Amino acid sequence: MNKIKVMIVDDQALIREGLKMILSLSNEIEVIMEASNGKEAFESLKQENPDVILMDIRMPVMDGVESIKLIKDVYPHIKIIILTTFNEDEYIFEGLKNGADGYILKDIKSDEIIKGIKSVYQGNTLLQPEIANKVVKAFKNFDEPSHKKEDTLMIRGKYENLTPREVEISILVSKGKSNKEISKALYITEGTVKNYLTKILAKLELENRTQLAVYINEKSYD
Repeated sequence: MNKIKVMIVDDQALIREGLKMILSLSNEIEVIMEASNGKEAFESLKQENPDVILMDIRMPVMDGVESIKLIKDVYPHIKIIILTTFNEDEYIFEGLKNGADGYILKDIKSDEIIKGIKSVYQGNTLLQPEIANKVVKAFKNFDEPSHKKEDTLMIRGKYENLTPREVEISILVSKGKSNKEISKALYITEGTVKNYLTKILAKLELENRTQLAVYINEKSYD
């Protein structure tokens, strides 16, 4: 019987060692790779592909949320479980949106982590009860518009290449919202907000968020 090949991605060596010890209790799982951040994880996949990745969220260089999207775009067959101590909504939704196959907290029992890996490997989505409840509540609100009609921005000319999400963030910036407020409103991390703003400013040939706010407020709304 082939073992489930696992990669552990966490910036703390002690956590990686602890997870390796836990997973060694199962004769059906083999840890074949480790990485200390998302970028390192992605680059190491050029050498060998695991079946399942245990992905921490908060890491230097590249966090788990960004790494999940990058990995899933290139290696969609690899299953990814977000493993973190942070039970925060924005990470849950952004991680799942980027393609994560499961989300569990580091404080669960050892046997539950092993069961979780096996479940995701078999094609199931893994969510702990408290996380599943939040996801269900969020799904109930998916049909509701995130902004009122007057918050629809018309972009013309060379600015038409802004994505809907970039337009949404631009509007919130024009309303004076901070990165933290935007991240909570859109269920994304502050790091992701910063990345979007960098792309928006580049596309609009602007230097800072103040110029962006001025530009947006000069546009006509429907």
